[in-house]
Amino acid sequence: MQPINLAVKLAQFSTHWDPHVIADYNENEVMVVKFQGEFPFHLHDDTDDFFLVLEGEMVMDIEDRSQPVKAGEVFIVPKGVTHRPRAETECKVLLIEPKGVPNTGDPATAAAKPRI
Repeated sequence: MQPINLAVKLAQFSTHWDPHVIADYNENEVMVVKFQGEFPFHLHDDTDDFFLVLEGEMVMDIEDRSQPVKAGEVFIVPKGVTHRPRAETECKVLLIEPKGVPNTGDPATAAAKPRI
């Protein structure tokens, strides 16, 4: 039981779309990630997707609209909804997902989630 400094964790990597696990919470992984550019459209059949923008701004493209999400805002994509996060400039985000959920919704194309 120790505090986790998000800025220190985010400073440990420079890659985009590469989530890093910083803690476990019940049966979930708490991760930090940097977004820049566009992530592919995808969906998660069995779980909602939680995004907390820490710094910068992202846009969540959803099936029928695009929604800007600014620093300090949370955005949740319900399970089964096709979506794509994107960011014109680098954006830092905290994610919470059930352990083992692939970030693309497909284990074959998912990024590894290293622990930092």
